[in-house]
Amino acid sequence: MLAHRHYQNAPITEAIIDLRVEPRRGITVRELQKAHAGQEAEYPYVEPLNVATGQMHVGPQVTTMASTKHIGFWFRSDDGKQIYQARLDGFTMSRLAPYECWESFRDEARRLWNVYRSTVNLTGMVRLAVRYINRIDIPLPLRDFKDYLRTVPEVSPDLPQGLTGYFMRLAIPQQDIMSVCLLSEAIIDPPSSDVVSVVLDIDVFRTEGLQADEEEIWAFIDKLRERKNQIFEACITDKTRELFE
Repeated sequence: MLAHRHYQNAPITEAIIDLRVEPRRGITVRELQKAHAGQEAEYPYVEPLNVATGQMHVGPQVTTMASTKHIGFWFRSDDGKQIYQARLDGFTMSRLAPYECWESFRDEARRLWNVYRSTVNLTGMVRLAVRYINRIDIPLPLRDFKDYLRTVPEVSPDLPQGLTGYFMRLAIPQQDIMSVCLLSEAIIDPPSSDVVSVVLDIDVFRTEGLQADEEEIWAFIDKLRERKNQIFEACITDKTRELFE
């Protein structure tokens, strides 16, 4: 796979570092507020993070039940571009566009992770992931998606070749680093009528053989980011690269 290039107009809409954990027994959601201690100036906005669950019972009558569970908090920067989550099951750092650089994003994630880690006193790691969501605006008229994307749906030649929408998701093993890439593509609403917009979502993660050692965690997160870059380059063409210059 090709090495990653630096692009003046990178198509990144959101960058994510996600660390799932096995917390110590008995930790409560209220304790997770400690992950905000000392961060109030940089992350002034706090919101509860809830997960919805539902059940369906089929008997003489079909009944459904829905409920929400409070699992953590969102903490947002004043401009809304940086967000971190402190949850019972892990920590997530997000950077919205405009994306600056990996080093500053990673370092801020690591700094806040250390605050979170001291709060939950974790007993093990469950998942490490680096995910980048890109929006590629392809100019119209478009002859063929393959002019811009090397990984696209293949339509039978016996069917009309025009596409007004698609969603594709691939799970691609990365055996050399014991990881998996979830690669998703979809057409979304464009920002203007002269382009067609495609989301290229690359989520590279590992769930096996993880250690709780700090240096190993962040060395591997760097490795996941490098693999994400290689996968991104493998999915686009030179014509697409010209859009980002």
